[in-house]
Amino acid sequence: MNTDPAEESPSLDQARRQIRHYGLDADPQAVLVAVRLMAAGARLGQASEAHFARYGLSTGRYRLLADLEDSGGEKSPSRLAAGLGVSRATVTGLVDALARDGLVVRRPSAEDGRSAEVVLTARGAQKLRDLAPDHFGRLQTMVGELTTEERTTFLDLLARVTRGIGALTAP
Repeated sequence: MNTDPAEESPSLDQARRQIRHYGLDADPQAVLVAVRLMAAGARLGQASEAHFARYGLSTGRYRLLADLEDSGGEKSPSRLAAGLGVSRATVTGLVDALARDGLVVRRPSAEDGRSAEVVLTARGAQKLRDLAPDHFGRLQTMVGELTTEERTTFLDLLARVTRGIGALTAP
């Protein structure tokens, strides 16, 4: 069990005090789960960026390369944006950086000459092959304290929480 105080912050008592302070009728445990999940997400995002920096990538650049590879090595920018859950402008920036490094190229679409396709280069595919053993090993280690059953439960819980994320952005 981790005894790092940062892992236990905020506490359930702190959540209760804040809810009382604002005179709200909210479930302190639900609020605590959401707050800790947000904090874990921020820490995971920072760790992910440091992890991919080892390979000269960002998390976004890696995700784009992996998505291209999973799609047979070629995809339109709009499909990349949709698949990654980001804007077309974000994809443009990622593709620009990856193209500068020779990991992808743009080529005119065979279906519509006015649009472009993003294509994974041999160098990009090699980059993914080179980082795979370390990357997947670290991912496995990250969740290594969970049993197979706990990982199954976690995936179910994560899917349900993910469906609720829209509550933060709903009007």
